[in-house]
Amino acid sequence: MTNLVILVGRIARDPETRTTSGGTSITSISVVTERPARKEGKTYKDENGYTAKDSEFHRVTCFNGLGANVAKFCGKGQLVTVEGRIHYTQWEDGDGNKRYGCEIIADKVDFLTRTGNRTNEEAPPIDED
Repeated sequence: MTNLVILVGRIARDPETRTTSGGTSITSISVVTERPARKEGKTYKDENGYTAKDSEFHRVTCFNGLGANVAKFCGKGQLVTVEGRIHYTQWEDGDGNKRYGCEIIADKVDFLTRTGNRTNEEAPPIDED
């Protein structure tokens, strides 16, 4: 059995980093992907004559060293490839309601473009483990 996710999309907002009480660094990003929109099972054109698109936002979590690189070298609008796995969570909120969440736990993030406000000349090579 395999749980593998590969996303290619743009970062929707700048990375956010936090540290757990145990010292683990966690960086979160939101990656937006697009796919052709459908009406009645068929793709269609928008008012400008282009194929209409539907956008999906994916919560991506990066731990420790990977998270540090993402926080340092990634920013809003940057094109990235994310490889990882889907992780589902369930919890009870303060009112006793069951809540559910879904995120991608990243194993690898490749930077496909540079951000306008940062330079990634010091970024590690893509093939570095």
